[in-house]
Amino acid sequence: MRNIAVFTAVTIALLYAAGRAHASSPTAHDVGREKFVKCASCHGADGRSTVVPQYPKIAGQSAAYTINALKAYREGRRLGTYAAMMSEVARTLSDEDIVALAAYVESLENR
Repeated sequence: MRNIAVFTAVTIALLYAAGRAHASSPTAHDVGREKFVKCASCHGADGRSTVVPQYPKIAGQSAAYTINALKAYREGRRLGTYAAMMSEVARTLSDEDIVALAAYVESLENR
């Protein structure tokens, strides 16, 4: 009987610890949302900014497109009117950050 009680207590403690570790681990969506803060100043908190008409609305943009664009900006392969500004932001992003950010942008509602 004592062995069952000890086993149950240990199992509950391990499950609780695993749950807490998982709860504190950021998901890709969390990382994407966190990285989007840099984007929001120009593209708006919802990705549909009209603050400056020349800045594109990016909400709902294909993740594949966003990944390619951000990597091209980061590597200096994408040129254009706002390339210098975008390059500065993209240079701070790892490949994992870019993938998470692209998934987050794709998840934003594009109305």
